Amino acid sequence: MNKETPDQHYPAHLAEQQRRYASALADGQRLLIASGALKYAFLDDHSYPFKVNPHFKSWLPLTDNPDCFVLITPGEKPLLLLNQPEDYWHMVSPDPDGYWVPHWEIQSIKSFRDAGNRIGDPDSLVFIGEEEEMARSWGITEINPRGLLASVHFDRAYKTDYELVCMQEANDRAVAGHLAAERAFLSGSSEFEIQQEYLSVTSEREKDAPYSAIVALNEHCAVLHYQHYDRHAPAQSLSMLIDAGANMNGYAADITRTYTAHAGIFADLIEAMDKQQQAVIQDIRPGMNYIELHENMHRRIAGLLKSFDLVRMSEDEMVDSNLTFTFLPHGLGHLLGLQTHDVAGFQQSRDGDERAAPTNYPALRLTRTIENRHVFTIEPGLYFIPMLLEKLSQSPGASKVNWALIEELKPYGGIRIEDNVALISDRPFNLTRQSFAVESA
Repeated sequence: MNKETPDQHYPAHLAEQQRRYASALADGQRLLIASGALKYAFLDDHSYPFKVNPHFKSWLPLTDNPDCFVLITPGEKPLLLLNQPEDYWHMVSPDPDGYWVPHWEIQSIKSFRDAGNRIGDPDSLVFIGEEEEMARSWGITEINPRGLLASVHFDRAYKTDYELVCMQEANDRAVAGHLAAERAFLSGSSEFEIQQEYLSVTSEREKDAPYSAIVALNEHCAVLHYQHYDRHAPAQSLSMLIDAGANMNGYAADITRTYTAHAGIFADLIEAMDKQQQAVIQDIRPGMNYIELHENMHRRIAGLLKSFDLVRMSEDEMVDSNLTFTFLPHGLGHLLGLQTHDVAGFQQSRDGDERAAPTNYPALRLTRTIENRHVFTIEPGLYFIPMLLEKLSQSPGASKVNWALIEELKPYGGIRIEDNVALISDRPFNLTRQSFAVESA
């Protein structure tokens, strides 16, 4: 993939969107998609950060515009109803410009009533959005139909060139932030300070990021979705796990890195995990089910546990007894795109039938067969989680665990390394490593 820009591929992307949705609509149906509305805190006049409907932003790069609508009539130019109310309390959306604008008819609306007067015959409309009561008040009866959603959700896994370019740029932005976070960690900064440095470099507000970043120091690295930022640095910063992304035109990057400030066994374990993560990525081929990839990673984790003398069992024994789950209790990855954990990870067809996660790996979010143009994360981990280690200590395999070494490593918390990978022309293409390579060039 050469360095390209979204404008080069947007017309083809728009045509593909029209094809996908038209194939899911019945003859004579039109489609109305709401961008979403602001939601307010209980008994308060302050809203939560706005999150746009992913169906809306799949059509055009507007991500911070509540109360707008996309109206799609197959065979016609798409229509954007752009909310521009009379308001001197807040900044009103300006008239848009950019590469996508010539491909749209754009009409300004002042209110929901104004929008309702522009949509035409409600009997022919299918509505996608949260505002179901409003849609019913307009006379629309086809609201978030399960069959249509299943069809377009399944297709969403196949990324257009436009989407791939957007996701590469999101990775570029996130990687710059990760490198700044690494520098802040090595300088002795607190979790809060590291997060602020990350946001400064990515030029995003927290509400603009695809998800709340995890910035964990020391034993906090063992909390999979650690949700706080300590304002004060620990007396000694042993390790940092940062799971942080970025957005580009509504498409997400989702990247994790783990660092240590000291040489030693934990640094060696990070290096070994990185090699195993890259090796499992190279195993990816079209037609492979993601469950197989996840199981392969558990066998690699067993190899690490054995080679570092953390567990004195054969690799087969560790995997067969599910002992590796103690050290890797989450899934290897998930679909990525318009949402961080993108939809249809369990879906097996456009009809909506699903395949659940295996019973021994219940946190796995992806059970689809891997195909060209899928984009997903590969994020193995190896953690020292006190609750799970306590359960392991009560298990039949406890006597084969090197508990002294486990205790030595517990203050470091754990390791996770996460890249965003696309399957292109039957081979894995690592968007994240591409961005790191550009930054280091």
